[in-house]
Amino acid sequence: MSDTETKLTDLLPLEKWAEIEDDIYEQTGLESSVFNPKGIRITDNKKWANRLCPEIKATDKGQAFICAVAHMNLAEMSRQTGEPVIEECDAGLVKLVVPIIVNGEFIGAFGACGLMLEDGEVDTFLINKITDIDEEKAASLATDVKTISREALESLRDQVKDRIDRIIADYAGANP
Repeated sequence: MSDTETKLTDLLPLEKWAEIEDDIYEQTGLESSVFNPKGIRITDNKKWANRLCPEIKATDKGQAFICAVAHMNLAEMSRQTGEPVIEECDAGLVKLVVPIIVNGEFIGAFGACGLMLEDGEVDTFLINKITDIDEEKAASLATDVKTISREALESLRDQVKDRIDRIIADYAGANP
């Protein structure tokens, strides 16, 4: 990365990104994170949306083959299109990714995950096959996974995109 490339911390300090993560979590219950272009969280702000996700992420296979894959695939889709993406991870939980693009350059993404769409279902069989977490244990942990409507998720997508667009516009105005 050259010195001329924009970084997320050029737009906002880490504390302000963490405040945005907190705002979205408080508003929706979704685990919210800001990621650099390599898919690495930029804050150490961690608030779980449910009891299942920390168990999945605690396994190397769960982190690598469920969580990281979902984020990297959706971040790449959003980088290529320049638009937010809403999909489910392999565990059956919803994930929202909003790209952060400055002057045509993808500098990171906002991600939110950990709830289930109203008509969704946690895939305990797949969780077991990938992570070796006992299927009954996964089912028990999944009992507190809250749901979110597609409409609420689309509204959140628009809200986050608007907020990021304002941050980028403020940055561009201060750095013509």
